[in-house]
Amino acid sequence: MDALSDVLRVAHLTGGVFMHADFSAPWCMAARIAPEHCRPAIGQASHLIPYHYVVEGELRIRVEGEDGEAFLLGAGDVVLLPRNDLHLMGSDLSLAPVSGTDIIQPPGAGGLFSIHHGGGGSRTRLICGFLGYDSSDGNPMISTLPSLLKLKAERGGAAEWIRSTFQYAAEEVAAGRPGSETVLAKLSELLFVEAVRRYAEALPEGQTGWLAGLRDPHVARALALLHRDIARAWNVDVLSREVGLSRSALAERFVRLIGVPPMYYLGTWRMQVANLKLRHTSASLAQVADMVGYGSEAAFSRAFKKSFGTAPATWRRSNS
Repeated sequence: MDALSDVLRVAHLTGGVFMHADFSAPWCMAARIAPEHCRPAIGQASHLIPYHYVVEGELRIRVEGEDGEAFLLGAGDVVLLPRNDLHLMGSDLSLAPVSGTDIIQPPGAGGLFSIHHGGGGSRTRLICGFLGYDSSDGNPMISTLPSLLKLKAERGGAAEWIRSTFQYAAEEVAAGRPGSETVLAKLSELLFVEAVRRYAEALPEGQTGWLAGLRDPHVARALALLHRDIARAWNVDVLSREVGLSRSALAERFVRLIGVPPMYYLGTWRMQVANLKLRHTSASLAQVADMVGYGSEAAFSRAFKKSFGTAPATWRRSNS
């Protein structure tokens, strides 16, 4: 198992689609996805990653409060917001924005939320969806992503399958055909993985962070080993021999790129996996302790309480 796949699995991504929007220039909207718009699809999501897929036309988008140029999106482009930040989108971002919650229309029977807004000029159509995921606290990948990820699905390029499938599903949603929302929900999960992979591949030399660590062959191997066998009695000596570096060289590279020593990282990751097991399985505390490498339930409980502020049994009752 590679580390990225494992991190994505533990994030427990669940996709959904909640709105189709039809804008006409000039327009400007301030938006942040509200949890109540997602509950029909995924229930009570701990965290949300909204995305916007441009079916037709173009728009500009910028995270509120951030400096820099706005992103220009055209038909076939997708933008994801990993932290669900308040963002501006529109034909002209210098206009006074309307709040998305003021113009969104509730769905009809079995339909989607919708927006029809603007001044009657050139048209832009969007499909807006989301990913729900378990807590980002301690998730090394999600916490290092930028506030906005743009994925350009060029016609004929490597991501042609995204463009063509999204286009098909978007037209199905617009026509109200059964099953179209399910197609888009599953596609949104694949979309996020593709966006993360492309972002990691484009990181500049010298960049640090978890995704940058995947590009260093020794750190990437160390991460893969820790994720593949989380319950093993690891120490830095054992890990460095497996990786093929000296103890000090591995520790230096790992801290420089990941930000923490290898064994600290392992302890944090074990708690993330334990969180997943407690939330989504019926395994006993002793079984969860064994799964994540603790020799006793008592030792596991102490480590869990230190990380989450409450005993695992109490946490499970509150979060299941």
